[in-house]
Amino acid sequence: MSSYIGLTNPKGPTNVGSVLRAAGCFNAAGVYYSGTRYTRAAKFNTDTHNVHSTLKPIACENLHDVVPPGCKVICVDLIEGATPLPEFSHPENAFYIFGPEDGSISQQVINSADEVVYIPTLSCLNLAASVNIVLYDRQAKLACIEASDSLIINSRDTNNKTRKHTDIISN
Repeated sequence: MSSYIGLTNPKGPTNVGSVLRAAGCFNAAGVYYSGTRYTRAAKFNTDTHNVHSTLKPIACENLHDVVPPGCKVICVDLIEGATPLPEFSHPENAFYIFGPEDGSISQQVINSADEVVYIPTLSCLNLAASVNIVLYDRQAKLACIEASDSLIINSRDTNNKTRKHTDIISN
């Protein structure tokens, strides 16, 4: 079971850094991007967990050219007629394509996708927020990561020294 992220001509390093962090947190297998804007801005990387050292974003001319075999292409954008994310069943192997911060996925890419999904909100979301929501939804529905106290202990920031709620009450 694997997921990949495709970013359509992302604009800035802040969003891509946050996408990389989400990819690391939710165990995505790869992050790809088209266009030239991020390449110019990459030196300003804001990936605070340094995921880019092990999961480097890969530039490509066309996102469809890098879809791994066996992956379904899922476009995520505010497209009329798309499936709302709460009703969507994630495939085991997925390549999620997200639109740019200041535009949309091309009609050609949308037409060739296996599915088109949108996140029901009252306004458009930030690119990185959209990636986080979709990857979390995938994890919740497919149980991609085992939930446990050891996961919490291994995942939290080093400054988080909190204890279990019941330990606090009994002391």
